[in-house]
Amino acid sequence: MVSTEYSNDSSLRRIRVIADFQFGAGSGEALFPDGCTFQFSTTGRIRQVRLGNERLATVRAQDGRLTLGIAGATRLLAVLAPPAYRVAVQEDVAAFIADGKNAMAKHVVAADERIRAGDEVLVVTGNDVLLATGAALLSGREMLAFNYGVAVKVRQGRGSECFQVR
Repeated sequence: MVSTEYSNDSSLRRIRVIADFQFGAGSGEALFPDGCTFQFSTTGRIRQVRLGNERLATVRAQDGRLTLGIAGATRLLAVLAPPAYRVAVQEDVAAFIADGKNAMAKHVVAADERIRAGDEVLVVTGNDVLLATGAALLSGREMLAFNYGVAVKVRQGRGSECFQVR
């Protein structure tokens, strides 16, 4: 880890503003509680945000947008009202997606129409159980209209333990 001239409070305020911009007002505080720790790049920019041993998010170097870890996606799911940033898939493919496989357009049953290609999204079941997080390759409308191709490039799946909870 590289230290910077920024205080932890300054880094927390900065990362919360990014989250509010990307996911909507109030998302930053919900996603990044007090007590977060930061990992910095060699140039002193925030790269990862952690809470304890869990990665909440990573800041992409190319554009400064956030990619979510499962812990961050879980926190965001709790505060964003459906269907915000959600892609719901058929139950019969849920286990595959939870294991980290991509979500195909033909399996999407619902998607937030405001999703644009490139957005960070939450892949859920019809009952709003978090399966994975990843990058949308299609817009929300395209996910519902297409019968082929990858809709969401899954970055991290939750694993099969998410089916034992409910």
